[in-house]
Amino acid sequence: MSAWADPADSTVYVPGPGNSTLADLLERILDKGVVIAGDIKIDLLDIELLTIRLRLFIASVDTAKKAGIDWWETDPAMSSRAARDALTQENEMLRERLAALESRLDDASGTAPGPSPTTTPTPTKSSTENHAR
Repeated sequence: MSAWADPADSTVYVPGPGNSTLADLLERILDKGVVIAGDIKIDLLDIELLTIRLRLFIASVDTAKKAGIDWWETDPAMSSRAARDALTQENEMLRERLAALESRLDDASGTAPGPSPTTTPTPTKSSTENHAR
C-alpha cells in the first residue's frame, strides 16, 4: 500500500492499518510465536515464601520445532510412540533382571541354565473336601 495524492487538492492520503480479523492475528501469532514471561513473588516480612516463574510460548508445532522445542514427542503421556518406547525399554530392563536372577538361582542350585520345570500341585484330601462342601 502506498500513499496517494489528490491532484485537485494538496492533501496526501496515507492508508491506515488494514483490517485484521481474529483468524489473521492467530495465524500470525502461530507462525511467528509469542513469549509471555512473568514472575510472582510472595514475601512476608522480607522473607520470600513463594516464587513462581511463568514462561509461556505460544506457537504452531512447526514454529516450536524450529525453536528446538519438541518435548511432546518424548513424553509418554503425550505421545503413543513415546509410551510404546518407554514400555519396550521397561520390558527389556525387566527381561535382563529376570535373566540375571535365573542365572544366580541356577548357579546357587548347581543345575544347568534353562527354564525351570513346572510341577502341578497334587490336591490334598482336605482341599478336595473343602471344595465338595
